[in-house]
Amino acid sequence: MTGTTSERLAVRVFGGPTALFEYGGLRFLTDPTFDAPGDYPLPRGNLTKTAPSAAAPADLGRVDVVLLSHDEHPDNLDHAGRALLADVPLTLTTPGGGQRLGGQAKGLADWESVRLDRPDGGTVTVTGVPAIHGPLARDAVEPITGQVVGFVLTGDGLPTVYVSGDNASLDAVRQVAERFGPVDTAVLFAGAPRFPVLFDGAALVLDSAQAAEAAAILGARQVVPVHYDSWAHFTEGRDDLVAAFTAAGLLDRLDLGDRG
Repeated sequence: MTGTTSERLAVRVFGGPTALFEYGGLRFLTDPTFDAPGDYPLPRGNLTKTAPSAAAPADLGRVDVVLLSHDEHPDNLDHAGRALLADVPLTLTTPGGGQRLGGQAKGLADWESVRLDRPDGGTVTVTGVPAIHGPLARDAVEPITGQVVGFVLTGDGLPTVYVSGDNASLDAVRQVAERFGPVDTAVLFAGAPRFPVLFDGAALVLDSAQAAEAAAILGARQVVPVHYDSWAHFTEGRDDLVAAFTAAGLLDRLDLGDRG
């Protein structure tokens, strides 16, 4: 059965939402973004990337699975990220994204699971979990910002790992905690991205205080934040996260990851 562990998961973070970790002998990459800084168009304006990734796709080594929270925004999947998908055996994403991407992409509905064979025997289970890319109910948010999915990874003798995706809903976090908590490692997308034209400027993903609250809800032993730097629309960064986790008495759980 899945077991908790005091050993921290080694996570390499590259900027934006992109991180790499090994789990059960398989190597997982989140939301691949490796394009150069610059402006990236959206229907309602541009997203501006302000800093390069800490690594290039060629530097990653083997990637077995991409955990893609959604495919519709360039700050979660850019041109270089799309090219990388062709060389990865499996991409797990939203049901709509699975249809759009085709190939080796598979969409996961809420609570739908896939089992992946581990190199040395046994399996890893990846379960799709709810995520809402904005401050309102899902049915009000998805027509504007699209479908998003989070992931929980479990396996015999392995820690429980939660990857939130672009989620702004603490209710979604509570649902994950009810089914899987406490979790050992939470890779939380944060940064409080905002656009004045969307939802009166409310955050589209967790802000720093919400990330700390999510850590408490999950009972997470280790929290690796991503999605808080390298883009102009992220309104809260590293210092905000440190301050929020300090205020919540959870600084010892915050792990800023291995950069690059």
